[in-house]
This record gives sequence, C-alpha cells and structure tokens, in this order.
Amino acid sequence: MDRVEIVHTNFLRRVAAEDFPDGAAPAGPLRPDEALRLYRAQVTSRALDIQSRAMQKAGQGFYTIGSSGHEGMAAVAHALRVDDIAFLHYRDAAFQLARADQAGQPGMMRDMLLSFACSSDDPTSGGRHKVLGSKPLMIPPQTSTIASHLPKALGAAYSLGLARRQAPEHRALPEDGIAMVSFGDASVNHSTAQGTINAAGWTSVQGAALPLLMVCEDNGIGISTKTPPGWIKASLQHRPGLRYFEANALDLFETYAVASEAADYVRRQRKPALLHLRMVRLYGHAGADVATSYLPRAEVEAEEANDPLLHSARLLVQAGAASPDDLARIYDETLTAVAVEAAKVAERPHLTTAQDVMASLVPPRRPCAATNGPDPETRAATFGSDMGQMDSPQPMSRIINWALHDLMLTHPETLIMGEDVGRKGGVYGVTQKLQSRFGATRVIDTLLDEQSILGLAIGTAHNGFVPMPEIQFLAYLHNAEDQLRGEAATLPFFSRGQWTNPMVLRIAGLGYQKGFGGHFHNDNSLAVLRDIPGLVIACPSSGAEAAMMLRECHRLARDEQRVCVVVEPIALYPMRDLHDPGDGAWMTRYPAPDQRAALGEVGVHGQGGDVAIVTYGNGYYLARQGQKLLQQDGIATRVIDLRWLAPLPEAALLEAIKPCAHVLIVDECRRTGGQAEALMALMSEHGRTATRYTAEDSFIATGPAYAATLPSRDGIVAAVRALS
Repeated sequence: MDRVEIVHTNFLRRVAAEDFPDGAAPAGPLRPDEALRLYRAQVTSRALDIQSRAMQKAGQGFYTIGSSGHEGMAAVAHALRVDDIAFLHYRDAAFQLARADQAGQPGMMRDMLLSFACSSDDPTSGGRHKVLGSKPLMIPPQTSTIASHLPKALGAAYSLGLARRQAPEHRALPEDGIAMVSFGDASVNHSTAQGTINAAGWTSVQGAALPLLMVCEDNGIGISTKTPPGWIKASLQHRPGLRYFEANALDLFETYAVASEAADYVRRQRKPALLHLRMVRLYGHAGADVATSYLPRAEVEAEEANDPLLHSARLLVQAGAASPDDLARIYDETLTAVAVEAAKVAERPHLTTAQDVMASLVPPRRPCAATNGPDPETRAATFGSDMGQMDSPQPMSRIINWALHDLMLTHPETLIMGEDVGRKGGVYGVTQKLQSRFGATRVIDTLLDEQSILGLAIGTAHNGFVPMPEIQFLAYLHNAEDQLRGEAATLPFFSRGQWTNPMVLRIAGLGYQKGFGGHFHNDNSLAVLRDIPGLVIACPSSGAEAAMMLRECHRLARDEQRVCVVVEPIALYPMRDLHDPGDGAWMTRYPAPDQRAALGEVGVHGQGGDVAIVTYGNGYYLARQGQKLLQQDGIATRVIDLRWLAPLPEAALLEAIKPCAHVLIVDECRRTGGQAEALMALMSEHGRTATRYTAEDSFIATGPAYAATLPSRDGIVAAVRALS
C-alpha cells in the first residue's frame, strides 16, 4: 500500500478502536458544535487530497500538492472574519473550506475539484491553474512561488490604516479588518519572507498601523530538507515590533484559542503578530514524492501516528460532540461525496484555445468617477511659485515632478512610495516637495528593500489605491522582479480578472550617465520586463512626453487596472541642450493637465523619406542630434520615438515608416534580448528590411569609457550613411 492508503486505513482502524494519540483535553472558547463543523472541513480537505491523486492517475487531475497534516488551519479560519483578506499557503485547503462554511457558501468542495481538473468552470482561475482562492471569501489566488505573497500581504495590511484617513473610491477591505498571510517553515528561510518579516517589524516600530497576522505552518521539512528543531521559534520569537504566539495545530481547540488571541491583538492594537503553528506533513511533498525514499520509515510512521484527524476525533469524543462511529461515518460519507462529485467534474469543459487561456491577461475596466482635473484654486495654492515657471521650457525631471503633483491633486487615491522619495525628494530630485505638500501617508519613505516596495504597492492596490512605487535604479529591480512577474502580472490571469493590483511603477534607468556608478546605476537591459505578459512598458524621451505618458499610465492603472512600468532615462532628467551648449532645445513646456499620450501612439519628428530611425529614450535624443548632421548631407530622415515598449505600437510604427526607403533601428539596450530583436522580427513579418544599431552585449563601465559600449550620435550618422 502507498502512504495515502496507509494513513486512510490507520484512521478508520484507530477511530473504531478509540486508539487515539495522546494530547490535552479540549479546552478554551471553541464550542463542541463548532469543533464538529471544523472537523467536517478537515475531513473534506483530506478527502480532496485523496481524490486529487486518484484524478491524476486517471488523467483527470493535474496537481497533487495537498493539505494533509495542515488541517488545523480550519481553526485559524474560524478565528478570523470572512472579510479579513487572507493570502494563503498552498496547503491551506482546510482554511478555505472552513471559511466557506463560516460564510454560508455551499459548493466549495466542487469548486476545488474543478480547480484540480483545470476545468474552465472553475470559478477562481477558469481552468488556468490549481489555486486556492475565492473572491467572495476574500482569498486572492496564489500559485506556489516561495514566500512571494508575503510582501503584498504587508501592503494590504498597511492599506487598512491608509484607508482610514482617505478611503479610496474602490476600497475593498473593511475599516477594522486585518490581513492574514500563511507560509511554511521552509519559506521562512527565503529572502522574501525575511524581508517581509523585517519590514513588518520596522513599520511597527515606526508607529504606523499594520494589522497583519503572519502564520507560519511549521511541519519541520521543506520537500526533503529538514528544518532544524527549534529553528522557527528561535528565528521568530524575538523579532522587534512583532508579537509572537505559538500553538499545537494538531489540537483544534488550542489552535482556535491562540489564533483568536493573536487575531484579537492584531485587530485591536493594529500591530503585526507572528503565529507559529506546529504541524505534520503527510504523504510527502506531492503526489510523485515518496517520503520514505529520503526519510527513515520510522519518522514517516511517527508523523502518520500524529494525524491531525485522529487528534480531532479524540477531542470531539472527549468533548461529547460525536461518537467514534459518528466521526467514521462523516469521514466515509465525505470520501464518497467527493468521489461522486469528482466523476461529474471530470466531464466539465476545459480551456482549448490560446485566446481562451489569454482572455484574462488584461484585466477588465472598472467604472471610475469622472474627474475634471485638479481644482484650480487648490492647484495654485499647492504649486505656489512653481506656477509661474510652467510657461517656460523646463528639463524632464521638473516636468515629471509637476505631473506627479497634478496626478495626486486630481486623484486622492494615488500613493507614491519608495526609498528616499519623501523628505529627500528622490535621488535626482524628481519627487521634491511632494511629501511636504501631500503628507507622509501619501508619499511614503520606505525601507531599503525593493521587494517590500513593490509588495506595498500590490497590497495597497488590493484596497483600491493607485500606487506609484519608485525603484531607484533599473539594476535594483532584479532584487524584486518576481513581485511583477510572479505576483502583479499573474493575479488577473489566475483569477479571471476578479482580482487586480493596478500600479504605475517608475524606474530611473538606462545608460549614458557620464562616469557615475557603472552598471549598478547604468543598466541598459529591459529584457526582464519585456517578456511579462500583460505588462505595459513606457519609456519617454522628453519632459512633455514623460508627463503625458505618466498620465496615460495612471489612467490605464486607475480605469483599466493595468500594471504599468515607466522607465525614465536618468541621463535625460537634467538635459537642456540638444545641438549646442546653451541652446535649450531639449527642454519642453509643461503640458496642460488634461493632455495624455495614448497607449499605442508613436512620436514622429521630421518627414524625410530616405531613412526612418526607429528608437526610444536616449536613442531618440541621439538620433535627433544625428538628424541635423544628416540633413546637411542631404539625407532626409524622420525619427520615430516608440514611446511604448510593450505592447509595441505595431500599427502606428508600421504606418510611420511606410514612406521611407530604409529603416534603422537604434536600441540603447543590448544586442541580445533588446527591443531591436522584436522590432527586426516585426519588420520582417511585414515585408520590410531593417538594420539595427544596438549596444554591445556588455555591462557599462565607470569613468571615461561610460559610453563605449552604447550607441552614439556619430554611430547613428554612420549607420544611416551606410544605408543611403
């Protein structure tokens, strides 16, 4: 027999014989009838685990990481409210089942079977993945990336305090709610978990409200790697700013009592807490995993002897809630009911086409209250003396700053967050005066942790805010890119658009900083962003363009719930001149607050028909310089500014190059993985021949050689002359 069958047989035999494992008598506030309901949720969770393996063997199911051993989470669900948002560990089926019962929501067992079968009828993911999650139960769907859901849980908790001061239009969480996040003991060792736990304590010590309950489900092993005895308690017990609770999750009564105490502390004090639950893991990690291949049989059998269902049966009998026969009957009836429903679910439809699968990559629009721009009197009072400078040309950094002001004036739900964005005003002064004018709760100075910055953004978006986080440098994004790839961009995909986390992420990036920072501050690779489905990537080249694109990205986030990234070329922040010192030709006037650059539009400078130079960002600046020299040679060019790097503005671009005999693609990113690859393919697919001029496949040096690996004005001129 396999371990599943052994655990099943042992349960029935031991319940019949009243051969229960030792443990404390039932005590605490949990009533016997409530405990019996939780037992039903536990048994259903176990039955689903058993059935998932049967479905996989029959080719009807596709995921077998189950919850056996973690059934104590049913008591945690009972200790919380249904409207407390819960970011769940993937072993928390019992939590979801218990919450569904608490909410009076029937059919959860069937819904979870539909998820196992990847049926398009699955109300959560629509057949895209086996996920725990439910919109009515306030459980955002999670995949299995390790600890990646912790930062956004922190963000959701932080949003609860913010919403008390300024409730956003699309507020989703109750004023007195809390956020809960659960994770395994192995995940505690992941940098994402450590960063979130540290950020929670740091925030609490600062005195900010953070009603976050973090639940560590400690079964002592991560796949096959043991957690040292006592490690979790030693690691979590004395964290500054965090209250520590612990319980034996094999005991429903104890778990409910301690979880209730922890939840009450978080709810009343608006402070974070850690709940450490000791558990067992049954069956191995997943369906294909044989625990006895890497653990001594005696250890596996000892865990099985501590089956949580046996402990629950003992407690229920001792509490007088049910007899052993009653409990065995509930177990058998549940297994039968799950098997019967699984047979029906196996006949339900599946996704069949690429269009079906991709239907939820882009989230749905949501109705938003109309806005007429910032109130003139408030605007004048806010900008003060800056108003007098708006009619004169300004560099990009100042115009972005004004655009952020106007967005915050127009949309009170807009938040700015990042390291140094507040009091200091950003590394390059782009966010100056914003915190003094809008307050520290809307312009948030964060700790130095990019994962926490993006998690804060994702979580606050769950509660109706429109976050505009900042990552100081493009190279620093790599510390947190999974928050975009594995969390923000996937959420609508895995939830059929029911859950979204719109944001406008601003990143100072790209090259051409003269001798400063090397590749740590001059990162010219966008490949990590370009292949994330559904992501909007904007890259402005002038101040006016930056303002109008920021406004469009904000509209896309607020109205269409999109995740947008604006890559701002650092080298162009202070740029004033184009051709000659003092000409001021690269500065622009601040566009009126109602002017936007629509997604899918390109910018075109010049009407020449000899060569179309297709570029963006710093490349556009260099191409404009080269355009003047080429004109002196009698070569008529037009410079096309892509503006939007994803999705590529294909139709507008093809129309713009149509009159031109030749096409040169100038890409300041590397030859491998750069935008030029996609653009060359686009040209080829539409019968156009193009040449590319890109950066070298190299990091960027510090010092006089800062631009040696990057495209240059003279290089662009030479490439165009070669075409002509």
